[in-house]
Amino acid sequence: MKTSVLVLATSFVTASAFSASKPVMSVDGVSPRRDFLKSVGITGAATASAAVFPFVASAEVEVPPQVTEYTFPDNWGLTFNYEEDAKKVKDHMVIATGLGKGANKMEDFGKNMKKEMVDFVSYYRRFPKIAGRPSFSTLYTSINVLAGHYTSYGFKYPLPEKRRKRLYQEYAEIEKSLKRGR
Repeated sequence: MKTSVLVLATSFVTASAFSASKPVMSVDGVSPRRDFLKSVGITGAATASAAVFPFVASAEVEVPPQVTEYTFPDNWGLTFNYEEDAKKVKDHMVIATGLGKGANKMEDFGKNMKKEMVDFVSYYRRFPKIAGRPSFSTLYTSINVLAGHYTSYGFKYPLPEKRRKRLYQEYAEIEKSLKRGR
């Protein structure tokens, strides 16, 4: 689908670049063709970059069904080792994302989760070598999404399906980045 749209857009840009039109000068003395080529150049560059660098989180990820029964974690808090803490926070966020309405201890889980997320971000964003890592920036984005949900809707309400799908895609990217040591 994406490829066919890309080919169609490229064909349109190429065809319109070679269409016959009589040269008309604008008031500034610049031909419309020059303006058109500027816009085609920008459009072509954007199209080419989209083909070469597709969105990282666009991979299809299977969203598991929401659960009401789960094992409540007892390992909250930071160890001050980035790799361990990032994996632990991500794992806790995966559980939080999968919780359905009426899950046992959902409010306690949400409160602990929000505290852990705030502690993680406030500690690790101070270190430029860690804050520059792809795993940190993606995890930071995920933390903002989940914390925003908690702020807006409280701890008792599950995440909507669209938000869950996006978060699971980000979790997959975080996992890949952590495995690569990035």
